[in-house]
Amino acid sequence: MAQQYQPGQRWISDSEAELGLGTILAQDGRLLTVLYPATGDTRQYALRNAPLTRVRFAPGDEITHFEGWKMTVREVEDVDGLLVYHGLDGQNQARTLPETQLSNFIQFRLASDRLFAGQIDPLNWFALRYHTLEHQSRLQQSSLWGLGGARAQPIAHQLHIAREVADRIAPRVLLADEVGLGKTIEAGLIIHRQLLSGRASRVLILVPENLQHQWLVEMRRRFNLQVALFDAERFAESDASNPFEDAQLALVSLEWLKSDERAQDAAFAAGWDLLVVDEAHHLVWHPDQVSTEYALVEQLAEVIPGVLLLTATPEQLGQDSHFARLRLLDPHRFHDLEAFRAESAHYRPVAEAVQELLDQGRLSPEAHEVIHGFLGAEGEALLAAVSDGDIDASARLIRELLDRHGTGRLLFRNTRAAVQGFPERELHPYPLPCPAEYMELPLGEHAELYPEVSFQAQQEGGEDERWWRFDPRVDWLIDTLKMLRKFKVLVICAHAETALDLEDALRVRSGIPATVFHEGMGILERDRAAAYFADEEFGAQVLICSEIGSEGRNFQFAHHLVLFDLPAHPDLLEQRIGRLDRIGQKHRIQLHVPYLETSPQERLFQWYHHALNAFLATCPTGNALQHQFGSRLLPLLEGGDDGEWQALLDEARAERLRLEGELHAGRDRLLELNSGGAGEGEQLVEDIHEQDDQFALPIYMEELFDAFGIDSEDHSENALVLRPSEKMLDASFPLGDDEAVTITYDRNQALAREDMQFLTWEHPMVQGGMDLVLAGSMGNTAVALIKNKALKPGTVLLELLYVSEVVAPRNLQLGRYLPPAALRCLLDANGNDLASKVSFDTLNDQLESVPRASANKFVQAQRDVLAAQINAAEAKIAPRHAERVAEAQRRLKAELDEELARLTALKAVNPSVRDSELEALSKQREEGLAMLDKAALRLEAIRVLVAG
Repeated sequence: MAQQYQPGQRWISDSEAELGLGTILAQDGRLLTVLYPATGDTRQYALRNAPLTRVRFAPGDEITHFEGWKMTVREVEDVDGLLVYHGLDGQNQARTLPETQLSNFIQFRLASDRLFAGQIDPLNWFALRYHTLEHQSRLQQSSLWGLGGARAQPIAHQLHIAREVADRIAPRVLLADEVGLGKTIEAGLIIHRQLLSGRASRVLILVPENLQHQWLVEMRRRFNLQVALFDAERFAESDASNPFEDAQLALVSLEWLKSDERAQDAAFAAGWDLLVVDEAHHLVWHPDQVSTEYALVEQLAEVIPGVLLLTATPEQLGQDSHFARLRLLDPHRFHDLEAFRAESAHYRPVAEAVQELLDQGRLSPEAHEVIHGFLGAEGEALLAAVSDGDIDASARLIRELLDRHGTGRLLFRNTRAAVQGFPERELHPYPLPCPAEYMELPLGEHAELYPEVSFQAQQEGGEDERWWRFDPRVDWLIDTLKMLRKFKVLVICAHAETALDLEDALRVRSGIPATVFHEGMGILERDRAAAYFADEEFGAQVLICSEIGSEGRNFQFAHHLVLFDLPAHPDLLEQRIGRLDRIGQKHRIQLHVPYLETSPQERLFQWYHHALNAFLATCPTGNALQHQFGSRLLPLLEGGDDGEWQALLDEARAERLRLEGELHAGRDRLLELNSGGAGEGEQLVEDIHEQDDQFALPIYMEELFDAFGIDSEDHSENALVLRPSEKMLDASFPLGDDEAVTITYDRNQALAREDMQFLTWEHPMVQGGMDLVLAGSMGNTAVALIKNKALKPGTVLLELLYVSEVVAPRNLQLGRYLPPAALRCLLDANGNDLASKVSFDTLNDQLESVPRASANKFVQAQRDVLAAQINAAEAKIAPRHAERVAEAQRRLKAELDEELARLTALKAVNPSVRDSELEALSKQREEGLAMLDKAALRLEAIRVLVAG
């Protein structure tokens, strides 16, 4: 034993390979001292079981001197227990390199190096590496990549728009879906898919100040996107020369950016790939006058290649305003308002003809004439086939018309009328007597609408003088909640003080389990309140929200909504009802509206109900009517003649019906068809549900958790709690919390419980875990015993995994064509490849672990035989690699040629195809093919199998 270790010998730590090469300093009795010069660490080990492997290079290996020069080993000499290497350097000069002078930084990443250096990994790590490669390869080619992992119900029109837009290079589009159809989710899906595919890496999101928090929550909760919220304070505190350059995703309020010139300069210089602007209809533009906000967005849109504008439906805004949005996207194409008006008039008859074809299944002579005039001679054959009743021809005709539609590529707009799946609403009004205490209040800003706030502000007294002791709406609320005790009820009121007081009232007077949700709470507190409300079994029956506390949240598991008071603007009313009235809601929405009789509350109720019809239907005209009648409405709310009031209601109602008729006539069915995706979205929904139902992810994650030392235990049905164990392998594993984290693989559970992480293939924990496996050497060597009666004991099989590797910028997306799939080779002693006969999992089930020391001894004894086999294996796998590369080039060429041909043909009839788009696509094709030419074969992992 004594002569085994000599001072100066080089050994490597089996458990801490990252320390580099160690040098034996001394052997003292039973202790061994080793210095690791690369990190300056010293370790002491018990002599009998030191976890060390002798570093011994063989002829053919390349080694490095501590001064940096390299040498290829020709022969190895043992001089008094120390190794001396002889060989040739890079200039073909003969050199000698004693092991004491080896570089301390030699890292064994290559599978063959690690195997022969005795760095043999646990058996289950090898299988984990193989499965990780397989899953990663499948994901990179999946049509669902970036679409299936959001914490949202998969909805056809959203998925169609997200895929259509995100798959463009630098998309420039307007998302103008009607309220409640999920524009923010569409934008999130587009951002997410563009980031994952590498088409975008830096995104600037501009929103009105009051929506910042909502966007932050939506992006983090739904898409796991870590968005940096910038305001004056954060900007000033940053010590970077350009604070925006530190953030991949920046969320900025338009009001602040407009007012801060330094921040504007930084934003222009920061180099973004995609600009997203929410509520873009608030940017004011007229041919002779442009608002500061509009000018700022226009300048940003000139320097940022991709632009996504989210806006109210175009018809609500009028044509001029609609033109103003389009010229932000493409100023060359939309440079003249008059020309745009003429062009739009030209499309309307075509849209009407399409409507006829859809409704009746055939075309009248007039509609036939309109379409013929639009398509010209090319359309004749198609029109003839349609007239003969050919269904496929109808679909092709609509596709042709869509491609030529002026704004069909730029504008996506779905309406509730075209998208099915919305619930009906039922209204339950409750007129209640107005208490004397409120009669004596002084008049003030909205005091009459929210008398409880004014009353409480005047009171100095104690508990007995609280407004909820006498306000009849509170008695009514308690009775109603008792009646609805089997149901979840959302209560919304205008002010946070009212919400907090109501919670007090319910606690003191009824004992009904309630929780509160308002803007004064932090994100985590809101999450806890929402989770407590969502919990079916032990949760609160009631959630009391303030006006802005409810923004951006989805409570569609409830269908009873109490409007404790009414907001002063119809858009806010729409937002309140929109918390429950969303696509996917399974029940009729029950709206409960208490109000105080003979008070302004009663008149506001009548205005919303009789004039605007805002309770029973969405109210696209509400904003316009409020503007038009606002100056007469306000004084009449506070009092005034009943006749005058009735006249106002009648007049506003007539105007609403007129505007709604105009909106309906202006519905562009061509646009709606294009935006709905004509069946493509439905297919994506089905594919996502199918992916959700598979067990591949939970099985893979158990394998990953097991390897990294993460304990998982049941939390409740469909949910697990993850905790780092004492044996946790790597502190950088992206668990998301040092203590514990609750996860679910179940989409419905994740939608109801926002406090749980929703694990999908796209989740940062899954992606980060996969990266940790593949970025290092984990599991790239293994030795195992194979139990198979058909094999003679002592038979050696060698299993090798190769990867076709192409090093290229992510935005070329070459992973879609040549993903990192494992090319597997299983060699017997005669050099035959058995991989096609024996699958990985079949073989893996027959294997048993071998103690590391025995495994190392066996490898060293067989070193020359194994090295020869490894060298021979590459020639066996090379033809398969060449085949895969050729197939990848063929697919890339076919796909991009088709897209180029389509866009070139489209450009001839539809000017919204930009030259820059065609140039970028051609460049992507050329660079992609050139990079694939350089794809190399890399040995990824080796497993030695010995029949026992």
